[in-house]
Amino acid sequence: MRIYNSATHKKEEFQPIESGKVRMYVCGPTVYDNIHIGNARTFISFDVIRRWLIASGYEVTFAQNLTDVDDKIIKRANEQGRTAAEVATEFSDKFIGVMRAANVLDPDVRPRATKEIGPMIAMIKTLIEQGHAYAADNGDVYFAVRSDSNYGQVSGRNIDDLMVGARIEENEDKNDPLDFALWKAAKPSWPSPWGEGRPGWHTECAAMVHRYLGTPIDIHGGGSDLAFPHHENECAQATCAWHQGFSNTWMHTGMLLVDGEKMSKSLGNFFTLAEVLEQHSAAALRLLMLQTSYRSPLDFSWERLEGAENSLTRIAGTVENLRWAANHATADADEAAAEAFAAKAAETRAAFKECMDDDFNTAGAMGAVFGFVTECNQYLEQAGDAADKTAALAAADTLVELLDTFGVELPEPKVELPLGLLGVAAGLVAYTGDDVDEAAAKILEARAEARAAKNWDLADAIRDQLKDLGLTIEDTAAGTRIKSL
Repeated sequence: MRIYNSATHKKEEFQPIESGKVRMYVCGPTVYDNIHIGNARTFISFDVIRRWLIASGYEVTFAQNLTDVDDKIIKRANEQGRTAAEVATEFSDKFIGVMRAANVLDPDVRPRATKEIGPMIAMIKTLIEQGHAYAADNGDVYFAVRSDSNYGQVSGRNIDDLMVGARIEENEDKNDPLDFALWKAAKPSWPSPWGEGRPGWHTECAAMVHRYLGTPIDIHGGGSDLAFPHHENECAQATCAWHQGFSNTWMHTGMLLVDGEKMSKSLGNFFTLAEVLEQHSAAALRLLMLQTSYRSPLDFSWERLEGAENSLTRIAGTVENLRWAANHATADADEAAAEAFAAKAAETRAAFKECMDDDFNTAGAMGAVFGFVTECNQYLEQAGDAADKTAALAAADTLVELLDTFGVELPEPKVELPLGLLGVAAGLVAYTGDDVDEAAAKILEARAEARAAKNWDLADAIRDQLKDLGLTIEDTAAGTRIKSL
C-alpha cells in the first residue's frame, strides 16, 4: 500500500509503526453551526480510507475531536443570547447525527476540548520548562516558533518566508510576530498556572493525540486548509514537548467547489450536508465524491449528484437482475461462458484492490466497478434463461461487497408484491389461491397467451391493472417478471 504524504510531497510505502495496527487522527469540526458539504467531503473521504484499511486487515484506532470552545462558538452564543456550552452541545449533537446519516462510522475515540483542559495545561507547562513557550504579562501563553528548528516540516514553508507578505497578527505581548497562542486569558475560562483562561485552537489536537493514541501516530488527516497553520502548529508543539515524531504520514483532502466556483453564501451556492441529504441519498453523495481523488478539488453540482443517483440505481438494478436470473434459470448454463464471467469478477476485485492500495484511488476503483456492471449486463443478455447460478450470485455479491467497502449501500429492490395481485389474477384466470408469487406467474402466463394470440386489448388491460397497483412488467433476457415501478 502506498500513500501520498503531504509533508514529503510523494507517495510512500505504508509501514505502520506497529505491525497490523494503525493509529489515525482526523481533525473534527468547531461546533458552532451545521457542517457544509465541503466539511463533509473531508469526513467522508477519511471514512472511506479508514474502511479500506480495515478491509485490508489492519486493526485501526480512529480518533476525531470536537472543538467545543472557540471564538466562533462564543460569538454565536452572544448573538443568540445563549451560553457557549448550549451552542456547542446543540451542534455537536447535530454533527454526530448527520455523520451517521451520511453513513460515516463513529470514531473509536471522540474527545471534546472542554474535557481535555488538564492534558493541555500539562503540555503547555512542559513547553515552557523546555524553553519552547513563554507566558506574557497579560496571562496569555505563546509558542516560540523560532525555538523549533523543524518548524515548516508539515506545510513545507520556510520560516523566514512567512514574514514576507503574510497576514501576521501584531501583538505587543508576543516576542515574535510568528508566535502563536497556546493559552488565552479569555472567557469561558478554566484555572491555570497563568491565570483564568482557555486553550488556543492549535493546542487541543496535539494534547489529545498524545493522550489517546500516543505519539508518533501513523496517519494524521484533515482538509487542505488545515495544513498551515493548524497542522504545522500541532506538530511543532508535539515534537518539542515529547521529542518524538508526531505523525509518520500527513494526509489532506482537496477543496470542494460548486459548479466550478468556491462555495460561498454570498454566491448562493452554500449547502449544508443536512440540506443535501434531505434531497438525495447518502449513498449517491458518497458515490459522487468517490469519483474524484481525495487529494484533488471536487466539483459538486446537483446535476452530478442526480447522475450519481442514476448510477446507483443502475448498479442496484444489475445486482437485482443477477440474483433474479440465478434463481429463474430454466436451461443449462454454458460452462465456458460461466467460467469466463467468474474470472471477470475475480479480475474486478484485483483491479479494485490495486487502485485502492495506490493512495486510495477511489476513482480508479469505481471505474473497475462500473466496467464490471457492463460485463454483468452483457453476460445476462447473452445467457438469457441459462445464466449460471453460482457465477451470477458471485457477481452480485462482488458488486455489493465492493461498494460496501466504500460505505455505499445499494437501495433495496422493491420485491414485495401487493395482495391486490390476487384479485387481478382471479379476474384473468380461474385462480382462487392465496399465493401472491403464484398469482404473479398466472398473470404473466395470461399476458404471454394474449400476446401470442395478438389479443392486444387483453395484454394492455393486464398492463393497466398492474400499473394501478404500482407495478410493471419487465421483459429480460432471462425471462419476464413483475416488479415495482
